[in-house]
Amino acid sequence: MNVTSQGDGAAGDSQIDAVIFDLGGVLIDWSPYHLYRKLFDSDDEIARFLDEINLYKWLHGVDADKPFQQGVAELSARLPQHAELIEAYWHRWAETLNGALDDSLTVVSDLKARGTPLYVISNWSSETWHHATERFAFLDWFDGLVISGLEGVAKPDAEIFHIACDRFKLRPERAVFIDDRADNIDSARALGFHGVHFTDAAALRRQLETLELLP
Repeated sequence: MNVTSQGDGAAGDSQIDAVIFDLGGVLIDWSPYHLYRKLFDSDDEIARFLDEINLYKWLHGVDADKPFQQGVAELSARLPQHAELIEAYWHRWAETLNGALDDSLTVVSDLKARGTPLYVISNWSSETWHHATERFAFLDWFDGLVISGLEGVAKPDAEIFHIACDRFKLRPERAVFIDDRADNIDSARALGFHGVHFTDAAALRRQLETLELLP
């Protein structure tokens, strides 16, 4: 990865000239709750189930392109009492998507209107990626996308950030990275990115205004 630290060269090195977005939870309303609310009686029950299967740790392998059905089979074998619910995550995965987050997309549109180079670094299985490309035309707004399942490495692994920087000639100190997961933000910041922990579109807009990326 090409990394140039702030203060080592010409004036303007610290100017931010690229913005990188996560997808699920930032631009796309993805959540396992959208599916499991159809299968459980309460969010508390869903939370206990997701904690027991350690969903996000399990997803890390799938997002890095471990075969999805292999991952389902392994997890079901380890927790046979939940096998049917685990298998539903594969067979009904499309139900975890609840459309685009329009307020966030307005921020993206405003950045694009100002000529800001825009990129994506997202954890997403190659086997479910077609759901995104088929449903979300706004993906064409971006100058480049790095999708974990297509690369074989997932956030927060630093390698996925190296891939983006090398491919798109990005300099971390001149790029903002936006994600809803703190561990991914921590990884990006350790590499020199301006990390923005996403909570909602209004807060994101304020932070981008502070960075002088929006008026």
